[in-house]
Amino acid sequence: MANPPVVLSIAGYDPSSGAGVTADIKTAAAFGCYAVTCITALTVQSTQGVFGVEPVAAAIVRNILLRLRQDFAIAAVRIGMLGSGAVAEEVARFLKGQRLPNVVLDPVIRSSSGAALIEDSGLEVLRQRLLPLADLITPNVEEAAVLAGTEPLPAGSRWETAEPAIRHMVDRLHALGARRVLITGGHLAEPTDLLSLAGGSAGPATRVFRGQRIESKSTHGTGCALATALACLLARGTTAVDAVTQAKDFVTQAIRQAYPLGQGAGPMNHLFRFEN
Repeated sequence: MANPPVVLSIAGYDPSSGAGVTADIKTAAAFGCYAVTCITALTVQSTQGVFGVEPVAAAIVRNILLRLRQDFAIAAVRIGMLGSGAVAEEVARFLKGQRLPNVVLDPVIRSSSGAALIEDSGLEVLRQRLLPLADLITPNVEEAAVLAGTEPLPAGSRWETAEPAIRHMVDRLHALGARRVLITGGHLAEPTDLLSLAGGSAGPATRVFRGQRIESKSTHGTGCALATALACLLARGTTAVDAVTQAKDFVTQAIRQAYPLGQGAGPMNHLFRFEN
């Protein structure tokens, strides 16, 4: 029996297990991968929101990452919440020194409830150092605008209206060094994602993925699940386009087959594949 691919999750700790490292462990298990984790920040949160953030000391993060690298053959990396500029610097230094494969960067800037999850210095590290080190970045429309330095899109924009602005964001992100960009449009009127692969002289090739709105309260951590699913699929040798298709299907089905937990935005059912 072959060993499962090892996926490293570098992310925050969500006590409600809807997002962050504990959710990443469940997603990795759903894809037959083994998750090792480095917690970057502790959060005080539940399904009703984020009430506090305490970044982990950068030296602790550095030591955890180096120890895991020495012990495991890491096949992919999912980077989520970083919490502080100092932690972001350590992660960037680690990635540059280790050159690990299939690095998926999910640039978490704010929680869905509006709480800031990284400081301004960390944003600059994301822009200047981490974007070029990632094989794929997965910002939502709001995060992409912040990273690209463009105007935010009005909430509930239609794809036909938003598309030129989103493509401009993609161009700016490629100019910052991002190789493959997936901008997720779950907050658009019709959920639509755009994947852009940096190409040759003809420019980047793009692919549009249309989605469907699912009426559900079990939507906490969708970005984490998507990014971790992508890391797992890339670790298994799946192409970028096929990985996006399969990861999006996973998130959709995990929302549909979720059970109600908590009083607010609850978790998806990450392990539905093992329960059916």
